[in-house]
Amino acid sequence: MLIKEFRVVLPITVEEYQVGQLFSVAEASKNETGGGEGIEVIKNEPFDNKSLLGGKYTKGQYTYKIYHLESKVPTFIRLLAPKGALAIHEEAWNAYPYCRTVLTNPDYMAGNFTLCIETMHAPDNGSQENVHELPPEKLKIREVDFIDIAADPVLPKVSTPREGDS
Repeated sequence: MLIKEFRVVLPITVEEYQVGQLFSVAEASKNETGGGEGIEVIKNEPFDNKSLLGGKYTKGQYTYKIYHLESKVPTFIRLLAPKGALAIHEEAWNAYPYCRTVLTNPDYMAGNFTLCIETMHAPDNGSQENVHELPPEKLKIREVDFIDIAADPVLPKVSTPREGDS
């Protein structure tokens, strides 16, 4: 098992980030959907019975989406990929400031692929040592990377213009 923790220090408050996160998710869904491609929203509903982070969070918004990636990969990969290999299923429980996202590929990899992303949005500089409350055996194997989006350099080929940039 790989446990990787990214501590991303933001130049905004967690409240400002929450607004931006909701906007970005809505925009991505809108821009990537259509014609059977992109993001298919299966469920989008409140939840109030899921125990997250040891029961600290139990209410929020649940979404179940399928990402259809066929048009996002080169043609030769589409030709080689078995049926279902390019459909990623996402279940997400947003109990802001805590979120859990689970990605699977049930149509091809069945139970052999699970990616769990747990996110805690904390109003600090990334200094909390165990924000996810991991047990000692998981803390031993956890790797931590600090990312400063305001100061870390971005490769020019990765950077793309945003709406409103001139």
